[in-house]
Amino acid sequence: MGTRPLLNRRLAGHGTTIFAEMSALATATGSINLGQGFPDTDGPQEIARAAADAVLSGRGNQYPPGPGIPELRQAVAEHQQRFHGLAYDPDTEVLVTAGATEAIAAALLALLEPGDEVIAFEPFYDSYAACIAMAGATRVPLTLRAPSFRPDLDELRSLITPRTRLLLVNTPHNPTGTVLTPEELAAIAELAVEHDLLVVADEVYEHLVFNGRHHPIAALPGMRERTVSISSAGKTFSFTGWKVGWVTAAPALVAAVRTAKQYLTYVSAGPFQYAVADALRLPGTYFENLRDDLRRKRDLLADGLAEAGFQVFRPEGTYFITTDITPLGEKDGLEFCRSLPGRCGVVAIPNVVFYDNTDAGRSLVRFAFCKTDAVLQEAVTRVRRL
Repeated sequence: MGTRPLLNRRLAGHGTTIFAEMSALATATGSINLGQGFPDTDGPQEIARAAADAVLSGRGNQYPPGPGIPELRQAVAEHQQRFHGLAYDPDTEVLVTAGATEAIAAALLALLEPGDEVIAFEPFYDSYAACIAMAGATRVPLTLRAPSFRPDLDELRSLITPRTRLLLVNTPHNPTGTVLTPEELAAIAELAVEHDLLVVADEVYEHLVFNGRHHPIAALPGMRERTVSISSAGKTFSFTGWKVGWVTAAPALVAAVRTAKQYLTYVSAGPFQYAVADALRLPGTYFENLRDDLRRKRDLLADGLAEAGFQVFRPEGTYFITTDITPLGEKDGLEFCRSLPGRCGVVAIPNVVFYDNTDAGRSLVRFAFCKTDAVLQEAVTRVRRL
């Protein structure tokens, strides 16, 4: 095979994800998995039944339309209007994807050229770095620093260069749980307009905001035509395995993203698309109860971790709590997480893998609280052994 590396150099350093490593460790040790962000209970039974009915009635068992079934595209458009006051044409401004991860990949592959720069808030979801690399672009991190994890808007301005093409904005933010304020979003929008930048907005945790509400950047002046908004069903409806996501954007942006997306999966999740269309139309009480339940779970785990000696940064949204292990006499989050299953039977994720500026995240560790009360209580009991 010669001496040339088999892996494309753009993907050097993007091997097995930390989620796969830690989930395998949880299985091997029988530990409680508070690492990967998936619930341990399914979503609403009526939505699961809608998926089963679609399969049994032959809806979606063959290739669905490339942009997604009309029923789901219409439901996504209604959702954007209902919750955010944003009007999208379901035929030209909505695209169904294989989860938000594919939507992010397709958007970045479609919109970036080699040599472009992408500013992203770090710590960032690990697929961001890989997708930017696959597009041949350069990621430029804006570091969110403990304890507040707020963006430094002056620093953001200083990072913009003539090569900057795109801002990658994630709110509510994984893994810190930060929810950008209307003032922060307005300042980011002004910079995007001033420098004629595109924005990819990862909003998969839009319904998991514990204080206040989510504000989409696409609703701000000058942003509708330059923003690709991304969300998905997995986090909101607790069906992460279905992998149903969507893009909403102006027609030219959707057409660009669709061009890349059609050569990735082409289509996916046919029967599940019908069920997600029903899910998006659930009454407001469903979304309120989901938020209230997760807020309570957040507090249960946050209080337990604090009692165990962690410094806890209580999140404003998402599934995740970021902690600092320094008060425990620890310094290296990666080493800590690899040893944690053996020490107390719990799995967490080291935040350092989400940073380019690794010193900023070296002692930070993320725990997921989208689990049953019994699992969270047992996890708290176990970590107290530390």
